[in-house]
Order: sequence, then structure tokens, then C-alpha cells
Amino acid sequence: MIDLSQTPAIPVTGDLSGSEDDLRIQIKHLSKKFCRNLKRSYVYGLQDIAKEVSGLSRHSRTLRHGEFWALQDINLTIKQGQSVGMVGVNGSGKTTLLRIISGLMRPDIGQVKIRGRIAALIALGAGFNPLLTGRENVYINMSILGLSRREIDHKFQEVIDFSEIEHAIDAPVRTYSSGMKARLGFACAIHTDPDILLIDEVLAVGDFNFRTKCYQRLSDLRKNGVSFILVSHAPSAIRSNCDYAAYLSQGRLVMYGAAEEVMYHYEQDIVFQKTNQAELTSHLIVEKQSTNTPLQIRSIALQDETGLLVDHLVTGEPAYVVAEIEAAMAVENVGINLIIRSLTKPHASFLFLKSGQDVDFFSLPAGKSIIKLYLPYCGLAMDAYSMKFNVTNEGVLYRIQDIVESFKFKVIGEEGIDRCSFYQPRQWIMEDEPTK
Repeated sequence: MIDLSQTPAIPVTGDLSGSEDDLRIQIKHLSKKFCRNLKRSYVYGLQDIAKEVSGLSRHSRTLRHGEFWALQDINLTIKQGQSVGMVGVNGSGKTTLLRIISGLMRPDIGQVKIRGRIAALIALGAGFNPLLTGRENVYINMSILGLSRREIDHKFQEVIDFSEIEHAIDAPVRTYSSGMKARLGFACAIHTDPDILLIDEVLAVGDFNFRTKCYQRLSDLRKNGVSFILVSHAPSAIRSNCDYAAYLSQGRLVMYGAAEEVMYHYEQDIVFQKTNQAELTSHLIVEKQSTNTPLQIRSIALQDETGLLVDHLVTGEPAYVVAEIEAAMAVENVGINLIIRSLTKPHASFLFLKSGQDVDFFSLPAGKSIIKLYLPYCGLAMDAYSMKFNVTNEGVLYRIQDIVESFKFKVIGEEGIDRCSFYQPRQWIMEDEPTK
């Protein structure tokens, strides 16, 4: 699991206010703790039950031996018709929070206020009896969600049509694939006329066409005032279907606000936490090598358009890659080659440049020379990269004269650019219609 312990705190930016009339979910100072030891957790559970039976409060801000905070001081408000995506690495507390909202768990500290009917899809096939048929499970599941037998009879065919599993509706659920269970579970949930819908990754197992239909239905429900929380590790699903997003890390709410802004910060954290920040640099001094080659690389640096050293590049902005090369004698036919690879996507080459193909070869005098590679637009997307840099001499037997295997640096970008693999310089032009 990625360690986000060093992630800087980002202020919660979402609108946490709202009138009582349009509030659907209101979470105040919610915390939940668990014990890693199974036997000890049973003992703690019995102790908490005994306190409640005795009329004492079971809430405590003190961790007992072996306990940890799965959620800590969460504050969140969701209004009618709002769609909220929930993101965070595995173990950040997303599913625990959904279980508390749905009533499957009780918080240790804080409170959750719910207004309206909740339909929850938190675990694949949850609420389904594997020994019963799909038809029987539809009636049981929807009755648990609050519908009468007459209401279920009225909606039954709609559920079957949406799930597209009529051919297997009278077969035991244990014979269903994971995708079939997801279809039936989602169809049941959306046809209970919920005010709040909780979805935890269950749509990830569906095929493309069914997911598209589900997201279209979510859009329709949102227009009708239904609020939903969507937990997903797919950034595109959050951006396409949610107005807001909540970013959890190690049980804490790092950021809550507009989906695009939150996803940008989340993906930036994920990208740069995969790399050792200490290895990323803007200026690499190469120690003198004990070699007989006439050319040696002395340093590599990143500069902005004005020539100042920078500690990172910015997608779409101009920059220089500057190399200082020392020649023992005057050398003709000198070439510079570089290969840039992503540190987070192994074996993927993003850029391969050869000066000999672009501007012909250089002639270097004896001593130190500066060669600059100008990038009018940095075409690299937000990520951490490693540059392999070498200098060649086309006129000698051994073509590669010196090499730097890994110059590591980072590139940051504006919101939206992080969804691309590269930056495309562009200009949009609209011409007037010709007059008749």
C-alpha cells in the first residue's frame, strides 16, 4: 500500500453548510477505531456492550492496546441531488465510512444524520442468499429496503429488464457470475426509489455497456434529486459522474470540494508518493570519471525560459535541459541522445530525442561547453521521470563517450492535463460563416 503519511493537509473546500430542507447526509466529528487482534476485539466489543447496558457511554478518544483509528474526525455534508465521489488508496477508510452511513456500523465518536431512504451497494452480492434464486432474492432484498410486496410486484419486470439476466432469474444466485450479481444488486437498489444511494466499487466488475447504462441511470436519478456517493479507483468514473469528491487518507478527510480539483490533488499525491522525493533533482553534478574517453558529462540541469534553475518542469510551459560537457581536445561530430521514462510506469518510454537527427552534430572545442535542449512546450504529463543521457562521437570506434544512466526529475501540470499521456500544443479557431 502506498504510504501517504507525509501527504500535506489540504483544507476542506466543499460547501459544508446547508438548510435542513435539502440536507441528505450530515457527518460531524465522526471517528471509528478497530483492533487488529481478533480475540482482543471480541473482548473490547463485550466491554462496550456492557457499558451501554449499564447506561455508561462507550465513546472514548483513547486507543486501547492494539487499536487504531480507521476514521478520525470526519466532517461532511451532502445535499439533495449532490453526487460525491470518494477516493483514497486501499485502507484509507472509504468502505468503513459507507458502512457507518448505511447503518451497518456505529461510530465510536461523532454522529451521522440521515434524511431519506438509503440504498447501499457496499459489497458484491451483499444481502443475496446464494441458495435462493434470483427471483426470490429480488423480493427479499427489496423488501429489506422498505418496499411492500405489491410495490415489488409492480417493479419486478423493470428490475429484470434493467439487469438483463431474465434467462437466469430462476437459477440459484450461487451460479451467478460476479457481473450478474452486480447487475441484479444495482437494479434492485435503483428501483427502490432511494433518496440516497451508496455505491462501493461494485460497478467495476460489470461490462462496458452495463456500466454505461448504470452511469446514465445515476445521472437521471441525480436530476430527480437523488444524492449518491460513489467509491471508485477509476478517476474517469469520478470526474464523469460526480460534482464533488472527498479524498481520504489514513482515516482522515484530506480534501472535500469540486471533483476536478480534488482528483487533481489526489492523483498528484499518488504519482509523487510512488517515487523517492529525495532522488528527484533539478541539477545533477557528475563526478569525474577515470576514463580515457575524450568527452565527459559534467552536469545536467533544468532551467526555465529565463535561464533560472527550476526544481521541476511544468506541462505546456517552456524549459531547457542543460548539459555541461568537457572535451579533452577539440572533437567533431558530437551527438546528444536522451531517453525519458516514467518512474511510475515501468518500461514505458515517453520521449527519445537525438540531436544528430534534429540539428546535425556539434563541434566542441577543448574544455567545457554548454549544450541546451530547448522545449518550447514541455510535452510530458504530470509524473516523475528518469532521463538517460549520453554523449556520442560519430567519428571514433566507440560511439558512446559518456553516459548518465538516471537523472530523475518531476513534471507538474494544471488540472485536466493529468488525464493525458502528453501535452499537445493547440489553437482553436472558429471562422465566420461565408456570406451568401
